[in-house]
Amino acid sequence: MRIATYNAASIRARLPLILEWLAVNEPDVLAIQETKVEDPKFPREEIEALGYMCAIHGQKSWNGVALLSRLPMQNVRFGFEDDLMETDCRVISANIDGIEVVNTYVPNGNSVGSEKWVYKFRWLARFDRLLRERYSATTPLVWLGDVNIAPKPEDVYDSKKLLGSVGHHPDEFQALERIVAFGLVDLFRKFEPGGGHFTYWDFVIPKSVDRNLGWRIDHIYATEGLAATCTGCGIDVAARRMERPSDHTYVFAELG
Repeated sequence: MRIATYNAASIRARLPLILEWLAVNEPDVLAIQETKVEDPKFPREEIEALGYMCAIHGQKSWNGVALLSRLPMQNVRFGFEDDLMETDCRVISANIDGIEVVNTYVPNGNSVGSEKWVYKFRWLARFDRLLRERYSATTPLVWLGDVNIAPKPEDVYDSKKLLGSVGHHPDEFQALERIVAFGLVDLFRKFEPGGGHFTYWDFVIPKSVDRNLGWRIDHIYATEGLAATCTGCGIDVAARRMERPSDHTYVFAELG
């Protein structure tokens, strides 16, 4: 299975680029975050024309997640399925070809100490519980998406400068470590331990891609048994250089 993740920052704005990327790269599954559109307005027909089925969980102008798959999707689930957290369209999951695929758009946190910062940690704790309630460490499982955390010094362009800021804060590192302790492997780091490999470049920074001033906040994790079958994981920097791109780019992995 070739599986990929992409924060589109509006699927309708990015649709031509997404359709081109799907046609050229032909992933079996693409997990999309920040679709920013309610379900009836999701561009289902254009995507289905390329042979993909769509599972969508969206809302107007904010958040939104989707799974696009050329393989049948079973047991599609939306959100946390309880009243403990706001329904903010950040989680969608499905069983695809025997693999449990969980796509998330983790809250950003806005600013350290803010209400949104507190919510981020509530959300991460609830997601940790979701994994342990629904699955086990022996389940063939992929967790992927915009995690909004760059957990290691090599995951940002300047850790000394950025340490303690949103996305690269020790409290976030600990929260992510607790989730990963479920039994997950960072597939990109299985193949590339070094720095300088990013998935997000801020538009605010002039020529951020050319200068490689980025963050690695879009991740693909797998349980250990499934991770052992992974033959490669990469980042498509070229897609970030296209006209009118998202500020993120695609991460992809080959499984089995």
